[in-house]
Amino acid sequence: MSRIPSKPEILDWIAANPTLTAKRDIAKAFGIKGAARIDLKRLLRELEDEGHLEKRKKTYQDPDRLPPVSILQVLPPDSNGDLFARPLEWHGEGVEPVVLMITRASDPALGEGDRILARLTVVTAEDHNYEARMIRRVGTNPKKILGVFRKTAEGGRILPVDKGADKEWQVPSDATGGAKDGELVEAELAGPARMGLPRARIVERLGDPSAPKAVSLIAIRQHGIPDDFPDEVIAEADAMKPMGLKGREDLRDMPLVTIDPWDARDHDDACYAHADDDPKNEGGHIIWVAIADVAAYVTPGSALDREARKRGNSTYFPDRVVPMLPDRLSGDLCSLHEGVPRACIAVRMQIDAQGEKLSHKFVRGLMRSPASLNYEEVQAAIDGNPNDRCGPLLEPVLQPLYDAYAALVKARHLRQPLELDLPERQIVLEDDGTVSSVNFKERLDAHRLIEEFMVLANVAAAETLIAKKQPLLFRVHEEPSPEKLNALRETALEAGFPLAKGQVLKTAHLNNLLNAAAGSEDAELINISTLRSMMQAYYGPQNFGHFGLALRNYAHFTSPIRRYADLIVHRALVTAHGWGKDGLKPEDIERLEETGQHISDTERRSMVAERDTTDRYLASYLSERVGDEFTGRISGVAKFGAFVKLDDSGADGLVPIRTLGREFFHFDREAGTLMGADTGLTISIGQRVTARLTEATPVTGGVALELLSIDGEKMPQGGSRSPAGRAPRRKAAKGKRKTDKIKRKVSRKRS
Repeated sequence: MSRIPSKPEILDWIAANPTLTAKRDIAKAFGIKGAARIDLKRLLRELEDEGHLEKRKKTYQDPDRLPPVSILQVLPPDSNGDLFARPLEWHGEGVEPVVLMITRASDPALGEGDRILARLTVVTAEDHNYEARMIRRVGTNPKKILGVFRKTAEGGRILPVDKGADKEWQVPSDATGGAKDGELVEAELAGPARMGLPRARIVERLGDPSAPKAVSLIAIRQHGIPDDFPDEVIAEADAMKPMGLKGREDLRDMPLVTIDPWDARDHDDACYAHADDDPKNEGGHIIWVAIADVAAYVTPGSALDREARKRGNSTYFPDRVVPMLPDRLSGDLCSLHEGVPRACIAVRMQIDAQGEKLSHKFVRGLMRSPASLNYEEVQAAIDGNPNDRCGPLLEPVLQPLYDAYAALVKARHLRQPLELDLPERQIVLEDDGTVSSVNFKERLDAHRLIEEFMVLANVAAAETLIAKKQPLLFRVHEEPSPEKLNALRETALEAGFPLAKGQVLKTAHLNNLLNAAAGSEDAELINISTLRSMMQAYYGPQNFGHFGLALRNYAHFTSPIRRYADLIVHRALVTAHGWGKDGLKPEDIERLEETGQHISDTERRSMVAERDTTDRYLASYLSERVGDEFTGRISGVAKFGAFVKLDDSGADGLVPIRTLGREFFHFDREAGTLMGADTGLTISIGQRVTARLTEATPVTGGVALELLSIDGEKMPQGGSRSPAGRAPRRKAAKGKRKTDKIKRKVSRKRS
């Protein structure tokens, strides 16, 4: 008779032979045959009940150990560049084990979120418990789901927060993660269901979606914007000390003032101007622009640098800022606060009486701003109402700035950059996070002054680096494509404003169009259509010019606290002038193309997140006004309906096509119109409308409207809707003929 092994012997065998743990393998190892297998099965069941073993399919495993072949999800590299992974199935009671990836030269490149099938080896190390060698890749990062959890008897459902999404996800009862009804949750797909809704597993609870700052939190999670700094980055920032005068030009006596919005969280640019005393440049000006020397603190290859590059830029929401750099730098050491010495890179620019730049020179300096001002108080001072802060600075500082600006305006008129008139919305929040008002920002000369100074400084940076043959990242804005220009030309022609063909397009031609439409009913339409015809700007090492600004050489230099591209340009200037060892490294130059693509992507990500957040706040603002009537203008047309931009709030609402009367609407993609099959009603961009608010959903930012009138005419009802645009009576008649035919066949009798 075969000897039945003891429980410890079985456990020792399984630990020593993790790939031979099926009942058949255990029986073979101990020579168990025949009826003795019943006793072995009983022992294995007892070990399973006691928690020593876990049955997985047909094998028995130690529940506190990972299977020898497991599915892993790759984690981002750590600070040392090591690649770790987490097991997707961990059933043990202890802490989830740490798995180190051992990659081979033949393995494909692995990134965060990749899922792999790997062979595991148990090791004893300080920072990991297993070593994994990839067998094959089985998938990529699972789709992240953000939504509101609704509890049901079977578990629950997740309602999406994406505007326009109608798909829900089913959450099994064992995958809810303890989420409560109405909570905002993050989940991942758990595989498609054979029938019904796709399944999801909740991985994180994010709290009440109506709580203060939850609106921006939704956008942050939805678009994957990093909002927490790693400990090593914070530690590196906290260890920084203010830069001294060594190796720098002393600019502390120069009255370089910062002019920013009243709620600005950082100050990265300062300026000063005075009349040029060179007799050869009568009526000319000297302009100084000083920019925070971020490159001195964020050095290549540091933890701060890796995190800044990863983020690409700061993201600004109405209720918070997700900064590119920790507050120790962005709000303190790098910010040009009043009355404290701050490291800077400054450019001295000489312009003539017509605003043309004659020369420029860069210096690495130490400055001390006498005042941190805002746009409104500066403009009030120039208009004759100075406050206590601006009064002493009016004659020696502010007036010379405006004199220099007046010269730059002349040069701008000659250059003819694109002059779009699209007012910017400003959402004002209460302390509890609710929207108190939605206003349109007033454009002051103070805003335009700073813009012109910054543009001039950016041009100087690009020209200097080109002259010194130093690689850099340009800000590129290519001219519109022929297809988009033709669409703009057709829209303008329908509104009665021609845009000539057969010539090299310049911004001056577009400005002539915009000026012709100014003050007319179609002014907004022409501005929106012109904006939509533009290409999206991007960062790249090749210089293709900036079409919108009508500039041949342009690079971002003036905002290194909030844009990584500017930091690259700062390092390029450091290298080109030989100012120190914190300049652009050869390895940074090699991957400029990759860096440009990455930060262009992060910029677009931030823009979409900011727009989504604005939409959600506007929907929250309008949610208490459902049923009210609003005026607006058609801003877009699609096959599923029309978009309306409301006049008073600037919110964009959707008019679903199902609400457009009782007729079928044909969508013309090329013309961008919807046309009623019965009435001939045409809906196109630019039409004035009156609409009723039918729905406003703060969580998604969705706003639904019902059209009441177009261009002053009440909406026609049309006939009954049918898929082909035909009246149903025709179908009814056709159906009657078919029924009669069947009756005749049935009624035939054999004689």
